[in-house]
Amino acid sequence: MTFRINHIHIKSPEPEKAAEWWVKAFNCKIISNETRVFGDRFIRCQTEDGGMVLAISDPRTGETLAPADAAPRFGLEHFGIETVDIEADIARLEKLGARLVEGPSQVPNGPRFAFLRAPGDVRVELVQPPK
Repeated sequence: MTFRINHIHIKSPEPEKAAEWWVKAFNCKIISNETRVFGDRFIRCQTEDGGMVLAISDPRTGETLAPADAAPRFGLEHFGIETVDIEADIARLEKLGARLVEGPSQVPNGPRFAFLRAPGDVRVELVQPPK
């Protein structure tokens, strides 16, 4: 059996605001926006190529969440997004409210990469594959 990632889910105190950031930052399209039976606002965004679905929601009724943390940690630490121009995308994302926290760095004979703290304390890695 072949497995593939179905979606990435981000919890946010302001899911509409977070979804709009992803729309602006990575050309995602909002494909649904609803309040679920669990009491949470649940927004699904999809990348232009249809390859990734990003779910963004606030807490379910009665759910208490720990604060977000864009620092390196155990568990889900970050997710990577490819770019063809890492410097241009860092500058563009910083104008949209992200903050560069590491890099850009170069892997010998490999990709360039950088980590950013996106709004909501989400850790995102930009990866520029070698030419």
